[in-house]
Amino acid sequence: MATRTLDAPARPLTLRGDGLSARDVAQVAAGRPVALDPAALCGVEGAYRALTGLIAGGEPIYGVTTGYGALVGFHVGAEQSRAMQLALLRSHAAGLGEDLPRDAVRAALTVRINGLLRGHSGVRPVVLEHLAALLNEDVVPCVPRTGSLGASGDLAPSAHASLVLVGEGEATDAAGRRLDGAQALAAAGLEPLVLEPKEGLALINGTHFMAGLGALATVAAERLVDAADAIAALSIEALHGATAAFDADVHALRPLPGQVRTAERLRAMLAGSRSTRGAGDGPLQDAYSLRCVPQVHGAAREGIGFCGRLVAVDLDAVTDNPVLVGDPPRVVSAGNFHGQSLALALDTLRLALADLAAVSERRTFRLLSPSLNEGLPPFLTRDPGAGSGLMIAQYTAAALVGELRALAHPVSVDSIPTSDNQEDHVSMGMTGALMARDAVDRVRDVLAVELLCAAQAASLGDTDALAPRTAALLTLVRERVAPLEEDRSPTPDLRSVASLIGSDQLAALLP
Repeated sequence: MATRTLDAPARPLTLRGDGLSARDVAQVAAGRPVALDPAALCGVEGAYRALTGLIAGGEPIYGVTTGYGALVGFHVGAEQSRAMQLALLRSHAAGLGEDLPRDAVRAALTVRINGLLRGHSGVRPVVLEHLAALLNEDVVPCVPRTGSLGASGDLAPSAHASLVLVGEGEATDAAGRRLDGAQALAAAGLEPLVLEPKEGLALINGTHFMAGLGALATVAAERLVDAADAIAALSIEALHGATAAFDADVHALRPLPGQVRTAERLRAMLAGSRSTRGAGDGPLQDAYSLRCVPQVHGAAREGIGFCGRLVAVDLDAVTDNPVLVGDPPRVVSAGNFHGQSLALALDTLRLALADLAAVSERRTFRLLSPSLNEGLPPFLTRDPGAGSGLMIAQYTAAALVGELRALAHPVSVDSIPTSDNQEDHVSMGMTGALMARDAVDRVRDVLAVELLCAAQAASLGDTDALAPRTAALLTLVRERVAPLEEDRSPTPDLRSVASLIGSDQLAALLP
């Protein structure tokens, strides 16, 4: 199942080098066109002219008058400087594996344009105009997913993406047809670029692929934790859970913002319910998977928020090398391309998502198990023994949680040196970003299992006793999936319910 992104407004998003949000990136990834701020383009032109002057003055500049990486000690003459930019794209397009999804590539191009618009990279405005044209014509470079180490930037994927600008490489059009680079440019009404000094390096050296994927994962994860709150409320009702643990006074004693937010949402989702227990009604305490939803979901919110804050920095950052700074401009070789902050952020995101899924699976187990489900039929079947009901759906959720725990392995502590040890510490941030995308899909499916089971459990009880908001959630499920009367394959039902997770329809129910 593909990761859902936000619907894209038709009005172009103006990129200006600052103020780009993760939601903006998600919208462009989903197809929103872009425009380039004229004032920012003037700054880009000024930086290009400054770089040209420094080159003419004979100043040694990495990647312009020198080789790359461990070849920095080799001098490159002026007559070779332009040709080496094209050679750079060709040599660094060494990726393997299946192509990244189109939305991931669109996200990366958006972030790259925004960083170049800051006017510290020395490229011509025409380079940005060509990149924007690819987005607006929905001509998306074909980029193998494996090859970036998240330091020196996302070199291999960026090289594959940038080859299209010079009429090489491959791309797909809006109809999904695969084109060679020259055809792709023609489809966008563009001529191949002849790269100027530094332009090839500026196109490939940066964190834009991992930042773009990070933006998409963060937006999706925020919607997942919102959906998890709503689904948990329906599970709590189906299991006749107690609501005292969600009392505002309790959470004021430990005011973690994510925890307070989830508790507030549970109170609103369950308002008006006649299925939950009040004070003095039944056991004093529920199991942790019910009673501690604010604490567990709230921790996930904080982890997702941490990731979002670090990703947001790179959406507006200049992450190529070398860069032009100061007045008068000078060229500085530095390391903003190093993705360690993103690697750490994305590790944290995956940890948060793995535990969000784990507690969801525990509620699913409780809904199905006759020893725990408060008198509901075993495995929510009307014919126990002859029928197995939703028993094996929980197996699927457990398998997905196992995969999520593997995906939660931190990559930010894994470093494999490259380029003759010139690049002796790398972040593996792109690996973390790809794993985060995979984790988002699996968490959505775990939540779909819980929602299917919670809806079946609620349908087996008194639906008139549900709170108005959870009743509306049950209605959304029933518009897609009929109650289980006799055994059938749960897979089509799970796929239908999964389409709700993160959707605008479910989000509209949330307080």
